[in-house]
Amino acid sequence: MITKEDLKQIVMLTYLTDPMLDRLAQIVDVLKFDKDEFIFRANEPARRFYMLTYGKVLLEQRISDKVTAIVGSIKPGYSFGWSAMIEGGAYSADATSDEPSEVFSFKREKINKLFHQDPEMGFIIHQRLLVIIQKRLDYRNEQFQQAIRHHPDMQKLFSNR
Repeated sequence: MITKEDLKQIVMLTYLTDPMLDRLAQIVDVLKFDKDEFIFRANEPARRFYMLTYGKVLLEQRISDKVTAIVGSIKPGYSFGWSAMIEGGAYSADATSDEPSEVFSFKREKINKLFHQDPEMGFIIHQRLLVIIQKRLDYRNEQFQQAIRHHPDMQKLFSNR
């Protein structure tokens, strides 16, 4: 059984009280993935939220049949699959285990029920999700800017100044 001490290893959950963690532990599943195993794929209905306990997970965006870009890397203690927290949401990238990995996970329906019972918990978790989303947006904006700066056609524009 998962304990509140286990959950405290997840960065976004460190903001919850012990009673909140006790309630959350009741709906969390432990899932294990082998190296190179898909956890979810882009455009699939997002039904689960994930928190990595060990291993490494890559977030990948398929550009074409032959090209895949890594848009993020998840380390132990961090979360992914936030699209599951949005009603009717779909995952925006593939998530693949880069090495044998274990995650804590909960289903959207279960966490929503818990949020209705404990709105303060819902508020705290949603605030932490906004931080995750902001950091990922900043990271992807930086990736985009670097790609533009290093593109040969754009370099010609920069050198004409």
